[in-house]
Amino acid sequence: MGRLFLVDLEGKTYNCKFCKTQLGQADDLVSKAFHCRSGKAYLFNNVVNVTFGQSEERTMLSGTHTVTDIFCCCCGQILGWKYEKAHEKSQKYKEGKFVLERGMIIDGEVDSEFYIDTRASTSDGED
Repeated sequence: MGRLFLVDLEGKTYNCKFCKTQLGQADDLVSKAFHCRSGKAYLFNNVVNVTFGQSEERTMLSGTHTVTDIFCCCCGQILGWKYEKAHEKSQKYKEGKFVLERGMIIDGEVDSEFYIDTRASTSDGED
C-alpha cells in the first residue's frame, strides 16, 4: 500500500467522527433533510478523503437507485453512499451526490477534545 495523501479543506468542514479526517465543506452541503437506516443524513455535492465500495442496486424509500458505499480513507469506517444512478425521473437530481450519515460525522468547528454526544439514549435503569 502506498502513501496516503489527504485533501485539506478550507472553511467550515464536516469530519469523520472516529478519526477526525475532513470529509466535506459546508459550502457543498445540499440538504440536511435526508434519512438513512440509522437516522438523519446529509446530502453533499462533493466529499473528499473517501474510498468507494462496489456499486449495487438498492431499494430506498424514494425508489431504486444504483449506489456505492463510501468509507473514510483513514480509518475505513462506512460513512454513507454515493448515488450513481436514479431510476426514477424525479430522483435524477441525486445522481453524483453523496450522503453522509449524521451519526458518522462531526462538525469540524467543534473541538473534538470536548465533543459530547448529546443524542438521547437509555440506560439499564430506565425500564
